[in-house]
Amino acid sequence: MRSGSPDFSERRYYNYSIGGWEKRAPALPATIFRRHVLAARRKCNKAPPRPCVYNAPMLNRLQANNGVVYLTSARLGAQGVPHAFSTRIGGVSPAPFASLNLGRHSSDAAQDSAENLQANFRLFQAAIGADRLPLAWVKQVHGAGIAILRSEPEGEYSETLSAELNDRFRGQTEADAVISDQPGVLVCIRIADCVPILLTGPHGHVVGAVHAGWRGIVAGVVGRAVAAMTAFGIHPTAITAAIGPAIGPDAFEVGSQVAAEFEQAELAEAVLKPQVGGKPHIDLCAAVQKQLATAGVVQIDTCNEPSFCTYSNQEAFFSHRRDGPVTGRMAAVIAAISRES
Repeated sequence: MRSGSPDFSERRYYNYSIGGWEKRAPALPATIFRRHVLAARRKCNKAPPRPCVYNAPMLNRLQANNGVVYLTSARLGAQGVPHAFSTRIGGVSPAPFASLNLGRHSSDAAQDSAENLQANFRLFQAAIGADRLPLAWVKQVHGAGIAILRSEPEGEYSETLSAELNDRFRGQTEADAVISDQPGVLVCIRIADCVPILLTGPHGHVVGAVHAGWRGIVAGVVGRAVAAMTAFGIHPTAITAAIGPAIGPDAFEVGSQVAAEFEQAELAEAVLKPQVGGKPHIDLCAAVQKQLATAGVVQIDTCNEPSFCTYSNQEAFFSHRRDGPVTGRMAAVIAAISRES
């Protein structure tokens, strides 16, 4: 750590507006995002190393009695919603899936066993106090599709919850976000470098989980997920978001065509120009923060500390870019709360 940098355990953050460290920095308003980031770059000789390019409260790292290590958001916790971002620590899977593997990859390479995945989910859910809740997940395709899990009153023609989960939310539906007002169901997305985002409305009655890879980001999955939340009558400023661990900008080198797609999607701030002879890099978390702010979301927790880079921190996270297709997956989960509670 360079001289003058803080101990992150004290929960202090670099405030680019004043050019110094402070104990708490507010979430970044949408209207000043571009000006703020450009000012930050002008002060790069004073700022900490990338990827700390914006201000937002950090996530909390916790370890359960069963050994599972996971991350939570103070803002989501204040709404009372069960939620967590997993790490790779505390499971039963052997290498190269060691150890808390919560998903399978789509290639034909070696896979972890179904028994290990089930055991790992039991450990993870027990660690976060959600071991009795059913899971809902989709087939992630790196797009901008949104799947909606609605709470329906039980009646003569209504489908039972278990039937709907079995029919639509056991990986059959192609989507990269799940929005739900069904109480007591953990909506789940899986990641291994892409950006996981958890969302909740006021009091936790409507929640969402978003898988945002670079293709999904430029396709608009973040804004579409926020719009799906507003369809339940929630104003964007009342939505709380938490951005989980993802590949950091120092590790995410891309070609000029990918960089151009971000610029065309009005995300030029997230493109880090290369030095002579080098390739551009993308700050995916900064791009997600920009899109959330543009959609009107201002209450955001994130993890912009280098130790939360999935590529760099091999001890804590799986990474497809680092390890190739034969590696595990982390999960991000969240459950809605009953309106009667």
